[in-house]
Amino acid sequence: MSALIRFFELEARGTTVAREVRGGIATFLTMAYILVANPGILAAAGVPFESAVAATAAASAIVCLAMGLIANAPIALAPGMGLNAMVAYQIAAATGSWQGAMALVVVDGLVVLALVLIGLREAVMEIIPVDLRRGIGAGIGLFIAFIGAVNARLVIVPPATASTVAATPGAVMPPVTFGSLQQPDALLALAGLLVIAVLLVRQRTGAIVIGIATATVLALATGLAAPPEGAWAVWPRFDTAFQADFRSLWIPAALPLLLSLVMVDFFDTMGSATAIAEAAGLQDERGRMPRLRRVLAIDAAGASIGGLAGASSVTAYIESAAGVAEGARTGLHTVVVGLLFAASMFLAPLAAVVPPAATAPALIAVGFLMAQPITRIDLRALDTALPAFLVLLMIPLTWSIAHGIGYGFITFAVIRVLSGRARDVHPLMYGVATAFALYFFIE
Repeated sequence: MSALIRFFELEARGTTVAREVRGGIATFLTMAYILVANPGILAAAGVPFESAVAATAAASAIVCLAMGLIANAPIALAPGMGLNAMVAYQIAAATGSWQGAMALVVVDGLVVLALVLIGLREAVMEIIPVDLRRGIGAGIGLFIAFIGAVNARLVIVPPATASTVAATPGAVMPPVTFGSLQQPDALLALAGLLVIAVLLVRQRTGAIVIGIATATVLALATGLAAPPEGAWAVWPRFDTAFQADFRSLWIPAALPLLLSLVMVDFFDTMGSATAIAEAAGLQDERGRMPRLRRVLAIDAAGASIGGLAGASSVTAYIESAAGVAEGARTGLHTVVVGLLFAASMFLAPLAAVVPPAATAPALIAVGFLMAQPITRIDLRALDTALPAFLVLLMIPLTWSIAHGIGYGFITFAVIRVLSGRARDVHPLMYGVATAFALYFFIE
């Protein structure tokens, strides 16, 4: 016990082993939905579900253990929501396979790691206005919620729309409309969402996991899902591991997609790490957390580890705040989370029982939590607020994170130039906006 206290600096940070363990359990409960949600999203790109469960658990465990043991930070990591949607719904289609998408995730991690090692990651933060960063996070949240609503069949594509537009290209038809509560999937998703909403309001730990479990039990009771035919726990299968296809990256679309992936990964982590450090009281007089470069390096390496495992980019989770709220202040908390993820590798058959309608409420709830930066966008600063609004609007409506970011960045650069403030924009920002413009033109 004394060795743990010394290694993790528990006394120096005013915590105990019991608090760290309790905090680790709380964080895992708030993150455990990723064991079902991530494979469910990746399945849209053809990733085998049960193998994706094992890959999600294994990649999360490895990176969490590294964060706890090397950086001693109370920051847990797992495949990022939003990043996995980008992989499944955009990058896989552009590269031709989920294996190509995972290769781009590996490259993303290496690029971000290089930025960390040469000290540029913190500096690059300054080139993009804070409101644009908030717009990216909020837009991804709306995208995730939109996916959840579609999976729940609360939102559907009108059957007549596709046929009418195909016959008459100029016709104006609703792209989406409301679903029907006569559909059992919609009722099930709504029930799960109400459970999650009530528990979030009451600030209960594990609200999202409880909501998924409740919806799954209802699905089993009503015949919408069936229990595993064999054992509920099996040896994990890692069919997705080391399947990244780097040959498929030699296409024109790869560079702007990589830029989008780097930016989403980059800024999401910085925001999460800053918020958790502030909540834990770990910041110094300059507002920096201890061993920040190690934290950022492990997070960047996590993206590559996730890509190699076939689980998408592993990144820092703001849900770590649940553990901090329980008193966790060190990496021991994160080691506990990692061990719990490692134990979850054997539960793929149990995860496969959960129907899409039961995970849909989790996506909607996570989307809501991710969209909260909307409230911090300064709507009076129109030169940044309008591009930020365009980002958060276009990400879900184009079903493309890259397009939403690109439209916002191009608009921001053009507004600054035409308003006589061209010198206020970093040259790298012009380069990124130009890359997006060329990509859209070529596409």
